[in-house]
Amino acid sequence: MKKIAMIPARYAATRFPAKLMQLLGNKTVIRHTYDNTVATGLFDEVWVVTDSEIIYNEIVSNGGKACMSRQQHESGSDRIAEAVADIETDIVVNVQGDEPFVKKEPLQKLLKVFEGEAGQKVQVASLMQVLKEPQFIADPNYVKVAVDKNMNSLFFSRSIIPYPRNNEAVITYYEHIGVYAFRKEALMSFTTWPMTPLEAAEKIECLRYLENGIPLKMVVTEYMGVEIDTPEDLERAARLLK
Repeated sequence: MKKIAMIPARYAATRFPAKLMQLLGNKTVIRHTYDNTVATGLFDEVWVVTDSEIIYNEIVSNGGKACMSRQQHESGSDRIAEAVADIETDIVVNVQGDEPFVKKEPLQKLLKVFEGEAGQKVQVASLMQVLKEPQFIADPNYVKVAVDKNMNSLFFSRSIIPYPRNNEAVITYYEHIGVYAFRKEALMSFTTWPMTPLEAAEKIECLRYLENGIPLKMVVTEYMGVEIDTPEDLERAARLLK
């Protein structure tokens, strides 16, 4: 299977404008993400897809691959679908630009679910990690996911799911990490569907797949570092580099 990684990188983030160009140690956030994705050695190609000449120049001037996309896209998936439309590939992995601590093992596990007879049925897969801190479980910036016994997604929400109505039940909370792997056909289909009601309400793009009858195969990873959504996240990430 040919596998490519696409890193959607929008400059004007709502919660933390220009977050991808913030310095984290001696490199910008987006360069950490790009360099670490390349370093996994898992992909035939790695590209940053951006609407910003600033981000484009940051990657290209440092020897990386980047391409420009239209400014207006509903989601990161729409942005990378535009870029891969004319690229021949089997699997497309969407690595979020604000995930600077990309590591090989989680992405390797993600790609593995597409292999073998069972893997032929998987259209979309994504990563999650166990969430233990109560303040993060309650934080709407942390997207939670509930799964069935086969690790297929049941629902994604910014709310607490499942809700602990029975306070004696042992509940494992999972944080959805915005790293996706798609069969190219599934990704291109996604872009033809209109935004769905739950997706519009939660502002979580993968709900569009669930509302169109396609579950995501979820893969547990033990550590993905810090996703940069706020200035506080950047401070946490900086501490991890020390």
